[in-house]
Amino acid sequence: MTAQLDIDQLLDKLETGLRQVLNERDIDAPLMVGIRTGGVWLADLLSKRLQLETAPGELDISFYRDDFSRIGLNPRVRPSSLPFDTEGRDIILVDDVIMSGRTIRAAMNEIFDYGRPDSIILATLVDLGARELPIQPDVVGRSMTLASSQRVKLRGPDPLRIEVQEGGA
Repeated sequence: MTAQLDIDQLLDKLETGLRQVLNERDIDAPLMVGIRTGGVWLADLLSKRLQLETAPGELDISFYRDDFSRIGLNPRVRPSSLPFDTEGRDIILVDDVIMSGRTIRAAMNEIFDYGRPDSIILATLVDLGARELPIQPDVVGRSMTLASSQRVKLRGPDPLRIEVQEGGA
C-alpha cells in the first residue's frame, strides 16, 4: 500500500519558510545545492520559485558517507557539480528526507572541501526525526513519524511526487 502526500503544499511551505529565513538573516543572493537525487529535483524547483540567479549545484555524497565501508559504493555514483565558489557565500542545502542526519553531515563535509561558506541553511521536504547526529533543518515541509515497516520515497522528477510506502518497497 502506498499513500501520497501533497507535494505542491510541501513545496509552498518550503518556499515560504526559505523566504522567511533569508529575510531574517538578510541574505539576498544565496546559492542552492541539492543532494542527489531527490534534493537535486527539489533544489531546481525551489531555485526557480525563489528566482535565484545562479543555477543550483548538485552533490553526490557517496564518498563522504561514514557508513561507506559497510554499505559499499552506490553503483550510480556521479561526480558532484558545484559550478560556483562556495567561499564566503550563503548556501541553501536541500534534501528530500532527513532522518539520522548522516547524509547532511556528509554533504556539509563535501561543501567545505569546495570552500568555507558564511552560512548553510538546511531545507528538507520531510523530517523523520530519528537523529543520530545533532543536525536540524531550518525549514521543513512536513515532520512525520513512520512505523518501522514504512518508508518515504520521493519519485520524479516529472511528475514529482512523494509516497509513504508499506514494507520498505
